[in-house]
Amino acid sequence: MKPTLLFLGLSLALSTAAAAPSDKQRIAELEARIQALEANAAALKQQAENASQAAEAARLAIEDLKQSQTETVDAMAVAAAPEPAAAGSNANAFNPAISIILNGNYQSHSLNPDAYVRAGFAPVEGSGPETEGFSLGESEFSFSANIDDKFYGQISLAFDGSGVGVEEAYIDTLGLPNGLSLRAGRFFSNIGYLNSHHAHTDNFADRPLAYQSFLANQYGDDGVQLRWVAPTDLYLELGMEGFAGNSYPASVGGQSGVGVKTAFAHLGGDIGIEQSWLAGVSVLDADASLSEDGFQGNSRLYIADATWKWAPQGNVKDGGITVRGEYFIDRRDGFFVDPDGIAPDMVWNGTRRGAYVEGVYRINRQWETGYRYDQLWADDSGPYASLYDPYRHSVMLTWRNSEYSLFRLQFSQDNPNAADTDNALYLQYQTSLGAHGAHKF
Repeated sequence: MKPTLLFLGLSLALSTAAAAPSDKQRIAELEARIQALEANAAALKQQAENASQAAEAARLAIEDLKQSQTETVDAMAVAAAPEPAAAGSNANAFNPAISIILNGNYQSHSLNPDAYVRAGFAPVEGSGPETEGFSLGESEFSFSANIDDKFYGQISLAFDGSGVGVEEAYIDTLGLPNGLSLRAGRFFSNIGYLNSHHAHTDNFADRPLAYQSFLANQYGDDGVQLRWVAPTDLYLELGMEGFAGNSYPASVGGQSGVGVKTAFAHLGGDIGIEQSWLAGVSVLDADASLSEDGFQGNSRLYIADATWKWAPQGNVKDGGITVRGEYFIDRRDGFFVDPDGIAPDMVWNGTRRGAYVEGVYRINRQWETGYRYDQLWADDSGPYASLYDPYRHSVMLTWRNSEYSLFRLQFSQDNPNAADTDNALYLQYQTSLGAHGAHKF
């Protein structure tokens, strides 16, 4: 029994000793496999990083190629393009904006225009009614463009049944510092409100009596203008002008070729989103050696103007109301010399006045109606002294198919002197072809 147990114990010990090396070998193999897997993972990670770097390099290479192609195309385009006329010229340098305003009308007067006499005021050109019947009216060609990065130019040719003339031809500076701008050439003065506006933008078929009598409808001349607009939320404009003085109320020019000097100031702003306003004061100082009405000496014209506009939600196209008025004071200090040589020479020192107020109601995009009242106050002494003060009532109805065309019907009752009344009917049409500039306030 004991030998058997001894034999079994020896056998178990020998088998255990024999098995031990086999387990260690398996553990070693497992560790080797783990190391191999880790090495494989590191290799795969490195390959992924290499692939990502290669993809980024390929992307950059493609972008470089695209940029190179773009620069090549641009260089070819520049080489093929004509050389600009001046540095900073825009693409419109040789293609100015062209605008054509056609203005026709029909007029009928109860008083013969040839017999029209306005008490207290001389019959200068443009101050009375036009010929009856159909006429072309004053139409206009305009060409405008930026000359280069520093100058803008415009020329407007006015034509009617009698011929063609240069209405405006001027250059403006661009980009002067501190809100300054300079204009030189032939242009309409910035005095008052209506004077700087072309007649085709008016709300009525003719100009107010004050413009007809004191400025022969509109003052335009050869000269220079300096304007300054303040860098403020409230609109503030100050300016001055010097003109040759070849237009009424001046004539022939004054000292050093400056016969007319003007100064003006305009102030404006908004009241909420539905209302806006503009007000101004101006003065025109003129020297005349022999003006169209026979005046020699110095005349000074003062103008005060005011405009108020209302539109629902600020949308002026769909409706609104505009109220505007101007007041003129004309002071003369000199002599009267009758151009016809009939009346005796006499001292001309006096003051005349004029004013108008107009209201326009825009019903909708197509229809608007308005009323205007004009009055003049004659001087009670001097060559055209009169105790009668002319006045006029006007009503109009305008239909606009678009902002480029309109038809206007107007009736006026003019009382130019104590003995006469002129009932006038106007039928006017206007069309705008080509470029259409922004409207002034």
